[in-house]
Amino acid sequence: MDNSAHILVVDDHGDIRDLVQQYLEQHGYKVNAVDGGAALRRLLEKQTVDLIVLDVMMPGEDGLSVCRHLRATTNIPIIFLTAMADDTDRIIGLELGADDYLIKPFNPRELLARIRAVLRRSGNSTSQFATATPKNVRVGPWRVNLGRQEISGDDGVGIPLSSAEFRLLKVFMERPGLVLSREQLLDLTVGRTADIFDRSIDNQVSRLRKKIEDNPKNPSIIKTHWGGGYSLSAEVSQE
Repeated sequence: MDNSAHILVVDDHGDIRDLVQQYLEQHGYKVNAVDGGAALRRLLEKQTVDLIVLDVMMPGEDGLSVCRHLRATTNIPIIFLTAMADDTDRIIGLELGADDYLIKPFNPRELLARIRAVLRRSGNSTSQFATATPKNVRVGPWRVNLGRQEISGDDGVGIPLSSAEFRLLKVFMERPGLVLSREQLLDLTVGRTADIFDRSIDNQVSRLRKKIEDNPKNPSIIKTHWGGGYSLSAEVSQE
């Protein structure tokens, strides 16, 4: 990903849409700006985008509902714009699968920096598997398609992962058997550490387990170490 990436800005305030679109275009990005979830869906039917900047507080369908829909249907990275300063509200967004958030009012330069960071993380170039296996890695009973960000079992049916779920699984794949604390997982997946977001890692692990475990309540692939964090207990092999 570079400055040729296509960014979609979703905000019901025209002045914010115009400001963000103009600023990002000045830095070389292709940008579309829409006023809500319905317009977002219409645009995604016609175009592909690399990242969505999504306002939380919108009339009608709010950003959390839009994010929930996107996570059920796409792997597009999402950065929330939120006027909510309460930590719990921000955690909800991350739990739904958003990749980052920025509190209003915000500096456009900080938004640009976060967009660049999320685009870098959503790519596969930093993975040790990127050069060794451009397509597939075997994790226990699953085949992980690195390019499509999805997993498949013996039936070959692809199960899409959100970008947050995929990053988390990739961190585990690169460190099989190693117990990783919540702080380490936050640092490796989000790029910064913050104790208030410890619970968001627990929820991301829970979401991932629902897709890869036969019994998420008694997991055999991602093990919990009480007081210690999590580890990948499945064998990892390159195809």
